[in-house]
Amino acid sequence: MNMPLTVDGLVALKHWGLIRASGADAVAFLQGQLTNDVVTLGLSQARLAGFCSAKGRLQASFVVWKLADDELLLACAASVLPATLKRLSMFVLRAQCKLTDASAELRLLGAVGATATRWTNDLPVWARREIEGGSVLRLPDVDAVPRALVALDPALALPQAPALAPDAWRLLEVRSGVPFIEVATVDQFVPQMLNYEVVGGVDFQKGCYPGQEVVARSQYRGTIKRRMFLFECEVPVSAGQEVFHSGDAGQPAGMVVNSAPLLDRAGCAALVEVKLAALESGSLHVGAVDGAALRLGVLPYALPSEAALRA
Repeated sequence: MNMPLTVDGLVALKHWGLIRASGADAVAFLQGQLTNDVVTLGLSQARLAGFCSAKGRLQASFVVWKLADDELLLACAASVLPATLKRLSMFVLRAQCKLTDASAELRLLGAVGATATRWTNDLPVWARREIEGGSVLRLPDVDAVPRALVALDPALALPQAPALAPDAWRLLEVRSGVPFIEVATVDQFVPQMLNYEVVGGVDFQKGCYPGQEVVARSQYRGTIKRRMFLFECEVPVSAGQEVFHSGDAGQPAGMVVNSAPLLDRAGCAALVEVKLAALESGSLHVGAVDGAALRLGVLPYALPSEAALRA
């Protein structure tokens, strides 16, 4: 399942969007809404964060960074941005925080390989630096391929770099094991179902946010019975599709979170949330028990055991 090491280039991330939060209370407001700590977020850092419903279900997921002490940017799936912006704005009330769609104000680009390294060679993962006309954030490497998220003033010419196919970037996103909420998966998952606390998207010490009690209870009572894993399938699959176990045609055993076509053969790679019990025997299939089979892959990180969660 490895990506060729020669992958290199730059691609416009048309499936991403950008929200700007500005004002004296912007940090405090987001601190009370997101699953991760933005108070301690430095200007040279970026963080993952989720936005949950009162029931602890993810409405959106973000990469967050600060431009100043009173201004932050939140990158998310473009498909969830309008509803997320509307819902977040409902909670602003009297806070001095203005939320706007900044997707047209900065061009979001994905850089991989040598192109990414030119910007991030001395940056740790999830670090940020300012560049002319914008910012660059180093994302986790995938199969030894460096990755970066670049936000640039659209008035500037694109940097000289090979063109990268959007599917190549999407495949790296999937293989990174860092999921993002799409419109088809809104309100489907508690963060731990998507390994969000494992990849750095949840801070259990930061205090209250919508759904915080549900998320904390799942963590400390050892009730996490569903997790996200990496799979391959011989046919295309899409976010929101249900997955069934061969021994139970009556109810789904999971759901596709994100997917991308494979580059070297037919089929796709997919992040799929499933019941842990469904992995003990039998097989998993997309859409129905007689649907295309899923082949389990290997995530680039280890998942905690139930014993560790209870400790």
